[in-house]
Amino acid sequence: MKRIRGKNKKFLQQIFYYFITALGVLVRSISREKSTAIARFLGDFGYDTLKIRRKLVIQNLVITFPEKNVSEISSIARQVYRNQAENIIEMLRLPMIKTAADAARLMDIDARDFLSKTINQKKGGVLLSAHFGNWELLALCGGLLATPVSIIVKRLKNNEIDRKMNLWRTMHGNRIIYNGQALREGLRTLQNGGILSILGDQSDPNGSFFTEFLGRRTSVFLGPAYLALKARVPLFVGICRRTGDGRYKFESEEIDTTDLGTTKADAEELVRRYTKVFERYIHQYPEEWFWLHDRWKRSAREQVV
Repeated sequence: MKRIRGKNKKFLQQIFYYFITALGVLVRSISREKSTAIARFLGDFGYDTLKIRRKLVIQNLVITFPEKNVSEISSIARQVYRNQAENIIEMLRLPMIKTAADAARLMDIDARDFLSKTINQKKGGVLLSAHFGNWELLALCGGLLATPVSIIVKRLKNNEIDRKMNLWRTMHGNRIIYNGQALREGLRTLQNGGILSILGDQSDPNGSFFTEFLGRRTSVFLGPAYLALKARVPLFVGICRRTGDGRYKFESEEIDTTDLGTTKADAEELVRRYTKVFERYIHQYPEEWFWLHDRWKRSAREQVV
């Protein structure tokens, strides 16, 4: 029975891989304007018809923005689905980004402050981002327009798609580190003067540290903070957001660590500091964040006292 289920799962994964491959061929054969229209249709279809996690998205928005009325919440939620559909379409168009000029047509990146405190000093650094805007596009364009980075990723369950995604992510010098190797390989990367890129807005399934995030307590990974403090390198929050004209803008800010050491308490304080930056962006541009993720499923009730 297990073997049959395993074969069925593998078959379904292959079907999905072929579907994604075919969709990629399609969206790379048409203009970006047309592919954006497809993304808008898919987003509305997911919101209105499939209703994928729509109840969860609306519930999270209502809790986070109690001052907004039903119409405002619905408008933000619909745009969330459109943006995530556009992220998928843009991801499938990644192979079309071949040069720095291609990247510059899609994204404005001013990384002078980040580079002046890291690469230009032959020093490593942690670039912490979130499931905000188009994080996959940011990694690729950033590698071309600023500097290649080592990206910590979670292995996808579909092996074929995982391989394809990593092939695209590493086309222009970026490197992949799976999260199971993050602490060892991440620290080595920083100590060797490399840049480590991490999405820092996820919950930690095995963690014991909880803090406030958008008004609710939830578990948070300490890894990015620990690595930055342990390697004694700068930590920047870098956010990619849409500018409303089909393009994206990268914004970054350094998180102060001058008063912090390397203890667990110091790492926790650093997490609180950069979490506040995530919160600020999410409050300003709520439609850009990935609300479909059940971010608060590990609440403070799970914390062992």
